[in-house]
Amino acid sequence: MTYEEVSSETLSHYDPAGADRPGKVIALHLNYPSRIAQRGRTPAQPSYFLKPSTSVSGSGEIERPVGTELLAFEGEIALVIGRAARGVDRASAWSHVRGVTAANDFGVYDLRLADKGSNLRSKGGDGFTPLGSVVIDARSIDPAGLRIRTWVDGVVVQDDSTATLVFPFDQLVADLSQLITLEPGDVILTGTPAGSSVVGPGQTVEVEVDAPDAAGSPSTGRLITRVVDGTSVPGAFGAAPVVDDQQRAEAWGSAEAAGLAPAWQLTDERRAKLASVATATLSSQLRKRGFDDTSIDGVRPILPGVRLIGRARTLRFIPARPDLFASHGGGFNAQKRAFDGLNSGDVLVIDARGEASTGTVGDILALRAKVRGAAGIVTDGGIRDIAAVTALGLPAYSQGGHPAVLGRRHVPWDVDVTIACGGAAVQPGDVIVGDDDGVLVIPPHLVDEVVEAAIAQEREEEFIAARVAEGEPVDGLYPMNAAWKARYETEGATDGQ
Repeated sequence: MTYEEVSSETLSHYDPAGADRPGKVIALHLNYPSRIAQRGRTPAQPSYFLKPSTSVSGSGEIERPVGTELLAFEGEIALVIGRAARGVDRASAWSHVRGVTAANDFGVYDLRLADKGSNLRSKGGDGFTPLGSVVIDARSIDPAGLRIRTWVDGVVVQDDSTATLVFPFDQLVADLSQLITLEPGDVILTGTPAGSSVVGPGQTVEVEVDAPDAAGSPSTGRLITRVVDGTSVPGAFGAAPVVDDQQRAEAWGSAEAAGLAPAWQLTDERRAKLASVATATLSSQLRKRGFDDTSIDGVRPILPGVRLIGRARTLRFIPARPDLFASHGGGFNAQKRAFDGLNSGDVLVIDARGEASTGTVGDILALRAKVRGAAGIVTDGGIRDIAAVTALGLPAYSQGGHPAVLGRRHVPWDVDVTIACGGAAVQPGDVIVGDDDGVLVIPPHLVDEVVEAAIAQEREEEFIAARVAEGEPVDGLYPMNAAWKARYETEGATDGQ
């Protein structure tokens, strides 16, 4: 595809709240990798919701409804359809787009509970879809060369490009047109990057879309929205606003930004304590607390002597079946999404149903995990290209090497769900600890209690080992009887340290 220099027609006036009001507004949930990383889930396919045409406005004011606190902005690029599109393919999809303009997909998180995913109440209010007054001609730009920026009270809070979108614009147009006739004037909101947050009365949000590398560097200019106190009371005849800490964290972008106590974290101090004790000791302490099925059985390290400590992200394979592999095995499948979504300190735990006769990860995806900062990989299946994976220096546990690709036994199916791996239940966020003895899964709420007890246990065992080395019999010493415990209390604190 080539992009023309349309010097006299690159920009055109747009009256979104008047003569150019769209017949329908279709909004995409997730698209930018930066936002996907915040949300912690990578979509397999684009998913959408509708916004009423009455939500469309231009630059001006937006009212925060009475009794709500979580009005959030989302700076976005809006596609304006120029020619009707029904059943088009990706190669021709962009030719049906008139151009792009700035948009702000406002929403009130207080009203999400009643929506059940529709977003009608939370994002459909009058004025909740400001659109810019300038459209950049689609013929003059590369859709992968656009920039989106958002300012709040003059400070840049969103700055991203369309170069790495999970779902390019032509895919969105082609996808929607398979079931929905896109008519001239219709608008597609294409997702927001990281940085979306909450604003309140008195604040001003500005959004601009430009093509800095295109001829003339066309820009929509700034779409300006001022937040004011509203007069309407949502819920007078239906569901009232409901707010909890989860909604606050999502609206603000994080628990910290919302002023909430941060969720449980695997801090450097916790890591250091976990690294100081053996999995064997941790296992015995877990068993004392009734957790006797926390070991991932049947797996061995490819890097002996290297500790593995991190938080679980999960990938589930199901048994191979030709039709299911055809629908779920290609493209940006669950396996690729899992590796592409890893963050620093994550351990990808793979449910391969104990099937060792094929690979579940190879050198390219293992490299991607390392580049993303992952702490390691655990699979109860095989590893392909095991020599190359070992050379990466990334801690990994498996049943061994196998040359076959995953399609031989597996279909990649789910990410970040509760799985079984080596006989152990694993949930996203669980703490994974591995050494030469094996791998343990520790629920986060048990970590502090278990690791402190494990440290104390190993100190006792060091004392016992020192006495055995001196010739003492193990009877009464291991485990210690009352006499030995008393002696340990008086001299064990410094023994062997």
